[in-house]
Amino acid sequence: MAEHALEWRPRHPTDLLQTVGSLRRGPGDPAFLVDAGAVWRTTRTATGPATIRLTQLAPDVLRAQAWGAGAALAVAQAPELCGDRDDPAPFDPLIDPLRDAHRRNPGLRIPRTAAVFEALVPAILEQKVITLQAHASWRWLLQRYGTDAPGPVPRPMKVVPTPAEWARIPSWEWHRAGVDPRRSRTIVEAARFADRIDEASALSPEQAAARLTLFPGIGAWTAAEVAQRALGDADAVSVGDYHLAKQVGHALAGRDMTDDEMLAALEPWAGQRYRVVRLLGSAGGLRRPRRGPKLPFVDHRAR
Repeated sequence: MAEHALEWRPRHPTDLLQTVGSLRRGPGDPAFLVDAGAVWRTTRTATGPATIRLTQLAPDVLRAQAWGAGAALAVAQAPELCGDRDDPAPFDPLIDPLRDAHRRNPGLRIPRTAAVFEALVPAILEQKVITLQAHASWRWLLQRYGTDAPGPVPRPMKVVPTPAEWARIPSWEWHRAGVDPRRSRTIVEAARFADRIDEASALSPEQAAARLTLFPGIGAWTAAEVAQRALGDADAVSVGDYHLAKQVGHALAGRDMTDDEMLAALEPWAGQRYRVVRLLGSAGGLRRPRRGPKLPFVDHRAR
């Protein structure tokens, strides 16, 4: 039996897998698993670790079950996790590609984990490296330093380390995980102020971004990646991304764009710009011709 459970009807149409899928850090993420249509996710709450199982019982009915010391908090937060605080009402597609994507994806919501530091660590790992490399580092670190997930998980899962445990990881272990000293220092330093970082969940998007970017090594891109997941910010744009401006440029104008040009092109959807990016991605619109340089793979373990 689950320690805690909740069944509810979302305020807006919600596609569970599409909504929470953005929280998975690549195939084999030890903290995220899809099994037989159910989403299993681990988290660390104020009262301890938890495993939560999310299922879509019907198009308009979701269910959460949770195990572990943090199960009650995890279940209480489950509606927000599944986008219940996301309000699509102000969104106007305006152009045909977005109208079509919006019509085809009526259940795409913006999730909100409210776990700011938890979202910050993998975002830092993804700074200035290819995504596959960051995901491999995430898997290695959780397998080595995470704790076993509570509950009847379908296969072994891990709960992220506590901030204190992140801070104690020695330099050579970061090296073995393929994480360079700049990113590892950023995580270790941020871990020492995890409480202050987690307070950002109660701030406005602007205040949260200002709080996060006070810390060395955390810039606008990282703050946006955190806001998209931990804060449910439907407007957060990952400015500085290696590919995003070019992809959005081709989706909206058929050409590469700079970050400034991308922001100007997204201005008609101010307040909903991340939703635009998600919808374009769901419709396959975030692609561009395969030309030009790619971000190289850098094996930091060989240094």
